[in-house]
Amino acid sequence: MNTINRPIRVLVAKVGLDGHDRGAKVIASALRDAGMEVIYTGLRQTPEMVVNAALQEDVDAIGISILSGAHMTVFPKLLQLMKEKKMDDVLLTGGGIIPDDDMKQLSDMGVGKLFAPGTTTTEISGYISQWVKTHRQF
Repeated sequence: MNTINRPIRVLVAKVGLDGHDRGAKVIASALRDAGMEVIYTGLRQTPEMVVNAALQEDVDAIGISILSGAHMTVFPKLLQLMKEKKMDDVLLTGGGIIPDDDMKQLSDMGVGKLFAPGTTTTEISGYISQWVKTHRQF
């Protein structure tokens, strides 16, 4: 396990036309409270915008909040772009309204744990911290 000499950096984004960002803002705030550096890209991002911002900001994790039902399009596209940019050691996680079967399918593709509404913010920040300590080289 790696020791981290700096805060974990997380990019939080809303992809597509989904205009509800209260949950994303709550998560961003909770991750900051947990000592992480958070970059919130705001609404209506494209997968390309998200991955480019993540590269520019040198993040450890990307968290996508999705309520629009487009998760089976958005997450595979993000994974593809991340692979193209050699971002194999960056966590792609997220949450929202995602059926269990879809969560399993996305997990099998390589998406990190996805969180349903009602998950505690400590569970989310704990998962990101553990993943980063295990998978990132510092």
